[in-house]
Amino acid sequence: MVGGCLRDLLLNKQPKDFDIATNARPEKIKKLFRNCLLIGRRFRLAHIRFGREVIEVTTFRACGEKKSFKHRTMAAHGMLLRDNIYGNIEEDAWRRDFTMNALYYNISDFSLVDYCGGLADIQAKIVRIIGDPETRYQEDPVRLLRAIRFAGKLGFTLDPATAEPIPRLAALLRYIAPARLFEEVLKLFHHGQAFASFQLLSDYQLLKELFPQTIAHINEENTTKLLENACKNTDQRLQEGKTVSPAFLFAVFLWPAVQAKVQRSIKRQTSLFVAYQQAISDVLAEQQKQITIPRRYSTTIREIWDLQHRLIQRRPFAVKQLMTHPRFRAAYDFLLLRVQIQEIPPEIATWWTEFLAANDTTKTQLIEQIKIQHKTPKRHKKRGKFV
Repeated sequence: MVGGCLRDLLLNKQPKDFDIATNARPEKIKKLFRNCLLIGRRFRLAHIRFGREVIEVTTFRACGEKKSFKHRTMAAHGMLLRDNIYGNIEEDAWRRDFTMNALYYNISDFSLVDYCGGLADIQAKIVRIIGDPETRYQEDPVRLLRAIRFAGKLGFTLDPATAEPIPRLAALLRYIAPARLFEEVLKLFHHGQAFASFQLLSDYQLLKELFPQTIAHINEENTTKLLENACKNTDQRLQEGKTVSPAFLFAVFLWPAVQAKVQRSIKRQTSLFVAYQQAISDVLAEQQKQITIPRRYSTTIREIWDLQHRLIQRRPFAVKQLMTHPRFRAAYDFLLLRVQIQEIPPEIATWWTEFLAANDTTKTQLIEQIKIQHKTPKRHKKRGKFV
């Protein structure tokens, strides 16, 4: 066994999965296990499936000094495009990213193998990259985000040499496939320490590479407060065992950009409805350049945003129907966040909160209240004069 599973066990945490490293080549592993699927071009991996469980098996990789144009290729900016040169366990340890992830548990003699000082770093709660930090970040820029994730998730401190190049190399994330960045963002914010991760991303100037449209408004007090409250809310839900949605996270992070575009459109005499529809489409399209948001989530984001206007209006005839909308709860939670930054009047959220907790009689009374508010005086037609 290798990597994060051992780290988590040493920290008395429940591992999410178990990874295996071996000297057997991927093709040999496939011959041994009929339930094996070989994946990956960059790093050749074997996935062995046992029911719903998938065991990831990697072959020991060799150090970077061994050259092979066929099995190891590198981009001009230093990113490894292919790295399938195989070696022994000691070489493999130095090819891993962080010392805490370079521990091996040998099942033949039940020993813990540590070539890189990972055990000492775990005990000292330090995130330390293996080798020259700048070179290792260039080989795989996702390591920039992984360093932040481990520090936030585990409450560890970044080693000074590991931390120093991060702001300078943040732009390397532009070379990462947008689809891969989507998965990394979910890991950053859905591990129970979203607020800590958000702070670290801001401090090390990585947030601007993930959400450039949001960063344009980050100096505004309301924007920062909205994002921080959303992260704290996500952490609280996970601690309570509740579900969290990627769509909700992106809806919050992109909302400041939508609002800014709407305000600019209104100044050009565009109607509010059209302004919102244009802003939503523009912001989502622009974000796709950095992070690919799957359609099932982008559709949900639109629905959360679209429901905001209807929640604020509280049309008496549509209130009960609105509650049956599949995105109602997410839109309501989003509304509460907007109230916290004083973007909308608190009495609107209070009314909805009371309505959700009320019995049928009280719900009828609450609807009657808003009927009065929506009631407009009748206009009397002027009678024509006879000459």
